[in-house]
Amino acid sequence: MERKLKPAWVPPPGRTIRKELAARGWTQRSLAERMRRPEQKISEIIGGKRRITEETALELEEVFGIDAGFWLNLEANYRLHLVREARMKRKAG
Repeated sequence: MERKLKPAWVPPPGRTIRKELAARGWTQRSLAERMRRPEQKISEIIGGKRRITEETALELEEVFGIDAGFWLNLEANYRLHLVREARMKRKAG
């Protein structure tokens, strides 16, 4: 059986959003205003407590000019990593 290398850590999508905000000089509040979303929801997305949905990915595409597929891939990879980590811990413990 072929072993695949797995990253030790996969950053949450919110990390990329924070970097984009910093690069543009925006705040979470200004992003929330641009997306017409409550600031709390944006904070939850950035904090990894709320998933990036297809709708959110499209909104991020509109405000950042970065393809919605990019955001969805970040989210999927992050969530898959969390599940793998949890399974490994269950098997080990």
